[in-house]
Amino acid sequence: MNSSHKSEDVLEDALARLSSYLEAQGLRTTRQRAAIAAIVLQLDRHAHVDEIYQAVRTKSPRIGYATVYRTLKLLKEANLVAERHFDDGLTRYEPKLKDEHHDHLICTVCNKIIEFENNEIERLQDLVADSHGFVVDWHKHEIYGRCRACIAS
Repeated sequence: MNSSHKSEDVLEDALARLSSYLEAQGLRTTRQRAAIAAIVLQLDRHAHVDEIYQAVRTKSPRIGYATVYRTLKLLKEANLVAERHFDDGLTRYEPKLKDEHHDHLICTVCNKIIEFENNEIERLQDLVADSHGFVVDWHKHEIYGRCRACIAS
């Protein structure tokens, strides 16, 4: 199966999960919600609500800001997007389609966000927690600094 089929399957699964969540909440799956969800769930970066709104408006100019905002809230409640708060004060959203964990490098100059996974860091965090008799429910690891491009300029 090629990657576009896989991504289509993942998107269809996520939209079905959203539909089930909405039904359980006594809400309808509207065309507007589905259109917004499709855009948000295909994001390849961490986007704030204004960026998402602009992306939605290019495909569906009649959808309002409040509808985008409310749909983001529903996507978060349905556990399909993660809300991220970095040091710039903006709330950003990223798709959460699989049970995967990653951490972030955040450039303090250009605000670029780089996702990374490192099993050794995860192992060390577990060791530290265990040595203190601590059970980790969840964590987030954010490293702030300057990206390659900003160091070079």
